[in-house]
Amino acid sequence: MSSDVESLLSFKVAPGGRLSGTHRVPGDKSISHRAVMFAALAEGTSTVTGFLDGEDCLCTLRAFEAMGAQVERLDRTSLRITGVGIDGLKAPGKVLDVGNSGTSMRLMSGLLAAQPFATTLTGDASLRRRPMKRVTEPLTRMGAVIGTQPGGRAPLEIQPAPQRLKAIRHDSPVASAQVKSCILLAGLYADGLTEVHEPEASRDHTERMLSAFGVTVDAREGYAAVQGGQRLLAANIDVPSDISSAAFLMVGAAISPGSDVTLEAVGLNPTRTGVIHILEAMGARIAISHERTIGGEPVGDVRIQGSALRGIDINPAWVASAIDEFPAIFIAAACATGETRLSGAAELRVKESDRISAMCTGLRVLGIDAVALADGARISGGRLRGGQVASLGDHRIAMSFAMAGLRAEQPIIIRDCDNVATSFPGFSTLMQAAGLRLREVTR
Repeated sequence: MSSDVESLLSFKVAPGGRLSGTHRVPGDKSISHRAVMFAALAEGTSTVTGFLDGEDCLCTLRAFEAMGAQVERLDRTSLRITGVGIDGLKAPGKVLDVGNSGTSMRLMSGLLAAQPFATTLTGDASLRRRPMKRVTEPLTRMGAVIGTQPGGRAPLEIQPAPQRLKAIRHDSPVASAQVKSCILLAGLYADGLTEVHEPEASRDHTERMLSAFGVTVDAREGYAAVQGGQRLLAANIDVPSDISSAAFLMVGAAISPGSDVTLEAVGLNPTRTGVIHILEAMGARIAISHERTIGGEPVGDVRIQGSALRGIDINPAWVASAIDEFPAIFIAAACATGETRLSGAAELRVKESDRISAMCTGLRVLGIDAVALADGARISGGRLRGGQVASLGDHRIAMSFAMAGLRAEQPIIIRDCDNVATSFPGFSTLMQAAGLRLREVTR
């Protein structure tokens, strides 16, 4: 649901309980987006299984259908996509509204910057507040013509470039898979070698999947490069379960005594496993089994049991690989003994909400000493009271505070939860089956 409209959905979580059972969370959102985009640009027909049927990924799907890709829905999580080739996209004939999806907007801007037709990319109120200069500025250096709103924000009005894009070397000030992917995708249309250097490794789903579609990518830690002029060839992609969605169950099981949960086929890409390293450092009992490769991505079954957590100084090396999971990690910190300190995570300020501020504000409502810092937080573990917290329309904030109910002394009400469906359709049903005492409330 667009955050332009007042949300009517709240979660009410009764205190206590524990999590148990074997579950499979929905498909990885990052990989689902890329599977649709790359299949649409490929020559031939690709199949995608395990697709995340959430609103963010559906926005990407609808956008590429509007630009000529043929999509057959085999079932809710399986697609057959006949691509148009790297140079075959057609003018959509309408503004492309990608809702709340920053991944759609940033990655698509790289592709659309090279097209011979004009497009406008927009989104909901939350997305229109998010910074886009980090992609529009390097694209402009490549020769793209992009108009933005004040502050470099969306809607993005993309005009045909006067000539073929030129390759660049981009030294990114932050590790961002969205920025890196945007530039690499534009680089497919550029003359020469397009390079992206990052201060540390960001998630590498784009590099892995481009390779699966037949593109040669030079990928190393903190570096990725593509030569322009390459074609994509149809491939079959099996999307693993999303570790970002699994993180809520991981934290919920870790903080609640007696919990024992196994999560099947979780994506364990090493650029995404920071949440596991952090929880293990805090004392969580986590075991990984049945490790294998699905669609070029490492996966495994993850078992989490309840344990006594302790506060830690979070290793800066884990920040980039856990950036989306920090709202859930903040709940683990609130339930740990001692203080947890996070720094080097200023990126959290410019997500769907200011996640540092939103989480610290909500934790204080629940009785936890949580201090927001410019690039992180200090959280002292303690007793969680009940109360009413605001998610600010941010799906990860909403789901994180739902987990807090497992340790709360009174009910927790989380407002503005419609956007949970963007990344985790069926969240309430799965969590109820696992043992969380959650019910949906509409007004």
